Amino acid sequence: MTLKRLALVYAALLLLSHGVRWWSAESKSLETIEPSALLSPGAATGASSSAEPVRVAYREWRPAEDEDAPWVLLLHGSPGSSGDFVHLGPALAERYRVAAPDLPGFGRSERRVPDYSIRAHAAYAEALLDHLGADGAHVVGFSMGGGVALELTDRATPGRIRSLTLLSSIGVVELELLGGHRMNHAVHGVQLVALWLLHEAVPHFGVLDGFPLDVAYARNFYDTDQRPLRRLLEEWDPPALIVHGARDFLVPVEAAEEHHRLMPQSELARLDSDHFMVFRRDGGLGETIGGFLDRVEAGEAVERSSARAERLAAAARPFDPSVVPRATGVALLVLVMLLAVATLVSEDLTCIAAGLLVAQGRLDLAAAVLGCGAGIFIGDVLLFFAGRKLGRPWLGRRPLVWLVSPARVARSAEWFEKRGPAVIFLSRFLPGARFPTYFAAGMLPLRLRSLLIWFLLAVFVWTPLLVAVSSWVGVGMYELFEAFQRWVLAAFVTVALAVWLLFFVLPRLATFGGRRRMVGWWRRWTQWEFWPPWLFYLPVVAAVGWLALRYRGLTLFTAANPAIPAGGFIGESKADILARLVPESVARFRLVEVASPLPQRLEEVRGFLTRHRLDLPVVLKPDVGERGRGVVIARSWEEVSGYVAAARADFLVQEFIAGREYGVFWARLPDEEKGRLFSITEKRLPAVEGDGRSTLEHLILADDRAVVLAGVYLERLAAEASRVPAAGEKVELTDLGTHCRGAVFLDGARLATPELERAIAAIVAGFPGFFFGRFDVRVADEESLRRGRGIKVLELNGVTSEATSIYDPAHRLSVAYRTLFEQWRLAFEIGRRNHLAGAPVESAPALARRILAARLGLY
Repeated sequence: MTLKRLALVYAALLLLSHGVRWWSAESKSLETIEPSALLSPGAATGASSSAEPVRVAYREWRPAEDEDAPWVLLLHGSPGSSGDFVHLGPALAERYRVAAPDLPGFGRSERRVPDYSIRAHAAYAEALLDHLGADGAHVVGFSMGGGVALELTDRATPGRIRSLTLLSSIGVVELELLGGHRMNHAVHGVQLVALWLLHEAVPHFGVLDGFPLDVAYARNFYDTDQRPLRRLLEEWDPPALIVHGARDFLVPVEAAEEHHRLMPQSELARLDSDHFMVFRRDGGLGETIGGFLDRVEAGEAVERSSARAERLAAAARPFDPSVVPRATGVALLVLVMLLAVATLVSEDLTCIAAGLLVAQGRLDLAAAVLGCGAGIFIGDVLLFFAGRKLGRPWLGRRPLVWLVSPARVARSAEWFEKRGPAVIFLSRFLPGARFPTYFAAGMLPLRLRSLLIWFLLAVFVWTPLLVAVSSWVGVGMYELFEAFQRWVLAAFVTVALAVWLLFFVLPRLATFGGRRRMVGWWRRWTQWEFWPPWLFYLPVVAAVGWLALRYRGLTLFTAANPAIPAGGFIGESKADILARLVPESVARFRLVEVASPLPQRLEEVRGFLTRHRLDLPVVLKPDVGERGRGVVIARSWEEVSGYVAAARADFLVQEFIAGREYGVFWARLPDEEKGRLFSITEKRLPAVEGDGRSTLEHLILADDRAVVLAGVYLERLAAEASRVPAAGEKVELTDLGTHCRGAVFLDGARLATPELERAIAAIVAGFPGFFFGRFDVRVADEESLRRGRGIKVLELNGVTSEATSIYDPAHRLSVAYRTLFEQWRLAFEIGRRNHLAGAPVESAPALARRILAARLGLY
């Protein structure tokens, strides 16, 4: 069967598998789960929440007689469910009311939720306490559930949680897996991708859906941040019990001892058991926890305030890295696998790093050698097969067949078979020799079995030697290796690239938001409209330099508008310019000086609104500024007061003009009677439409254009990001007609009319000395602009203003540069003619001082 047919069969099986799984899930969704509750994560605090309610199943065990007994909340681990407590629940129910939820994503509860983290689970747990009417409860957290319990103590009001029991529990990140959030997060990201591919890209027809290690389990670990747990342990005041197995291979007993140290009031029960003691009927777990709860209820348990002085002193000490245990169990397995993968990037550097881990006591020498050796052997075999599959077929093709005859290939193969062991061993000790040697071996018709034996022997001679020496020499081995390694720079770059892929790319690919943000990042660099200024303007700077040579004046363009300082290049006052225009055509404004006391500034704003009989909203913007920086449309007096109080430079308060916004670029040569419209830009404010299900953040990320500027939009709409707009509701993503703030610019050349040209000329009639710039205007509608009626000028920018119609997505980059080159040529030409007529030109040093002052915010 051909590869194409195999792919089609696989795709058909995968599609059928997803259909069976969907039908099975729909059937299960119709089942009634008792008991269960529809919980919202915001219900616990009474705050509104945009998250949809989630169906959470739970189990209850109650004492036969005492219906008013205190509540105990049992929180399971990951993967897990309330069924983890089928022995512990009844044991505690002899004296307590016990509830154990299936946390969202697990058990019989709803499987698909937006957040699987322990923080989110704590919110659902708190909501369940509200549902049960449990004003006070004892909380027991098993494994990952211990993290949920700790997060619950942070959310709950004082007194809501009466005691805390950590059972085989996670906690401080330093003693979890690889000992750091970033490394752990990367491992969990790889795990999530692998499990997602296993469950979603393999046709299993629902067989794997009941498998404990599923995507929800991986998301639980990936979404969780354990770094806050140390602080929560340090802040917990009521009684606490820590129960841990001395033979726990998932969470080391050293973690329990560290938690015990951080909570000086805690009791530590170290049992002769492993991580899964909760699943066993015997072992006295019920008596251990039940006895602690009885002491809490009797007021006999210790609180932090009554802990012994030596325990308090020990809790105040910083973390001691020497308590980190040697990797065992899952941590050891993950670390060995990571070493194996890392050797595919740089085997020598990985061996040295493994030796350093051995020297630090984090890893056994045998495990380090095993991980590095396995990875190196796999890499050798991959190189061999790469040579055989990619290189060997080319030996019979031109031009290689002209250089290497079949007879020479046969002789080389015979020579390699005779001396192959020496070549293989020698390549281990010669930097840069491994790749060509093993690749070449694959290209030759050699026997695979004998080569694999020599590969294996070479690996287990070289690898233990390098790892062991690295562990003995320690950090100094880096310097020794650097003197020996000829390709250290290439290795460093390769390792850096691998780290970037592992820590930044793979974790983002695991979530919808991460994937879409990567799409936005890619489009910002591949679509010139969104390029950063330093990149986009490089050709423009070169063109300006050429024009300076051609016109024999570096700053000749500063004479283009003699009435504006430096021609309007930088640092000009918006108020001064607007005051020179025909008043009836300008949106009313007032300049407020920041030197005035705050009450006076507020009174000036209030007086401006009163005098002109204006209501909010009102526009507030710096008197000196560019590209929409610092511009705010204030829609409440609180926003006005906040802006005025925070202002560090003079600003304008300006009338808000409703309608459509345009950018009209106008220019006139000094010896011409009338000017001309150089370009017209139609500014549109982008919006997304709600579907009644997706959050605003999701809608922005899903939009093909909005995703490019998602960071800009989400910064502005941070307070609404988690809101779910109603179906059909349109949400504007920006309120300013500025491209860098997310507005869409379209070429409005079709709107140019003689009437509009005359209207612009009339606006500047009382402004002698202005020849070149862009008007930002608002009108009621498109027809009003065509007829030149009802135009209100918001701003007038000078020589550095752009013909912003170039940012129309339909325009090619060549069109943009051609327009800008012509714009700057016109600026130099107008400046030359004005200078010949006596207009001054700003000197280069003076212009440089202006630029520096603007960058330092001195205007």
